[in-house]
Parts: sequence; structure tokens; C-alpha cells
Amino acid sequence: MKNTATLLISCPDRRGIVASVSHFIYQHNGNIIHADQHLDHELGLFFMRIEWNLDDFNLPIKVFRQQFNKIALKFEMNWNVVMSIDRFKLAIFVSKQDHCLADILYRHKRKELNCDIKLIISNHPNAKELADLYQIPFFEIPISKINKKNSEQYMLKLLKKYEVGLIVLARYMQILSPDIVKEFPNNIINIHHSFLPAFIGANPYKKAFDRGVKIIGATSHYVTDGLDQGPIIEQDVIRVSHREEVQDMINKGRDLEKIVFFRAIQWHIENKILIYSNKTVVFN
Repeated sequence: MKNTATLLISCPDRRGIVASVSHFIYQHNGNIIHADQHLDHELGLFFMRIEWNLDDFNLPIKVFRQQFNKIALKFEMNWNVVMSIDRFKLAIFVSKQDHCLADILYRHKRKELNCDIKLIISNHPNAKELADLYQIPFFEIPISKINKKNSEQYMLKLLKKYEVGLIVLARYMQILSPDIVKEFPNNIINIHHSFLPAFIGANPYKKAFDRGVKIIGATSHYVTDGLDQGPIIEQDVIRVSHREEVQDMINKGRDLEKIVFFRAIQWHIENKILIYSNKTVVFN
């Protein structure tokens, strides 16, 4: 496992930011292994991700936070530093369709995701077999108009008990209430079975088929109070032709959903995403 720290920065663009940050890490014997930056010319905002090896770094992270704050104040930075040993604790929400869940569980077992999957929550029993196979606690919590508030309060208790920091919605076909969303700002990732904003709502592949589209897509985004309006993390498309029936499009779409969803989760837990103005900078 890597022994690194990652610093994420967003601030007004000014001269000297890169030099100041790099020199600070260098003077404490840090070996920089990745450095990425982006400038939004229209808004005049600068974004930076810098990762360095901690093996010979002579500044404890707690002290780093105190001393680096002097630079942060000078450049008016929004910033955060995390260590690779601090693994995300993750909860997966799922309904009846389990293709994204199965893919994430398999990739996690293959150590492609550096996180701990603490529990699976579903409003149906279908995914219990998969959860048992991977020995992950499974909680079936039915949702209806009558019990939605009580059910979500129970979910929040479970999330707190398992110290969850990231929720991923693996085709969870329920709208989360603002109570849950506000508890996990920019820490809920959804996969949408279309190339947003096209073909939103139910039966998107039937709508796409009826329209005669030549490409279909998948979108992964952060969840906000606005339905499917959160910052987009990743999208991809695949070509289809007049030969494809609706089920063919569904099959292709499911494969695409798995890929897009995995990328979004991976980039989040690797601290490669910065959010601003309902958009994302992804240093992938």
C-alpha cells in the first residue's frame, strides 16, 4: 500500500502558488510523485492536486495542517490534506438491479478500490445473496410513502454506527430526502442510466429507441437536493444502430453504467476530484 499524502487546493489564481506549495513540501523532505493543476480562465480560479511520499517526510500531518495554513491564508485557499492510509468507509444502496453492485463488490475484492465496504442497504431482498457471498452486512429497509421518514432515520443510524463517509447509489431507485443529502455533502455518488440530461425518468432506453438515437450513455454524478442536477463526475457513450432492439440497448447500457460508476467511485476515494460551481475538476 502507498504511504502518501494528497493535498487538494482551490483558490483565486495568482503567481507563486505552485512554487510556494512545492517548496513547502520539499523543505520538509517530501518527494512529490504526482502534481496536477487546472485554471478556470473565466472565473479566475486555480485548482491543484499534489501527492507526495511520506516515507522521509519530517512533518507530522497534524503539524503540517498548522504550518501550511500560513500559505493557505496568503493565497485565500480552500484546501484539504488526506493520507492514503485513511480509507473511505463506504455504504452501497441498491434496489432490484444488481449489475453495478456486483461489479463494485468484485472490483473491491480484487483490490481495485482502496476502501472498506461497511454495509449494503436495499429496499428489496434481491441483493442479499450477493452481500452474503462477499460477507458484507445487508439491511433490507422497505420504502413507502407512509414509512419513508422512519426508514431513512433508521438508515442514518446505521450509517453513523458503521462510520460511513461515502454512499454510492448502485441503481437505488429511490429519491433520498434532504435529511440524508445534507449529512453527506458531496459524498453521495449516483449512476444514471442515460447521458444526462437526455432521457431522464423511467424507461430511458425505450425513449432512446423510439427516438432512434445512434449513441447511448451513462452518467455518474454527486447527489444534491435537485433531482439528477448534482456535479457530474464521469460520462461515457457507446454507439448503437438500427439493428439494436430495446433489450440490446439495455444490455450495452448496463455494461457502460458499470464502467462509469466504477471510475467515479475510484476517483473520489483517490481524492482526485474538486467541486465548484456545480461542476467538477477531475485529475484522472
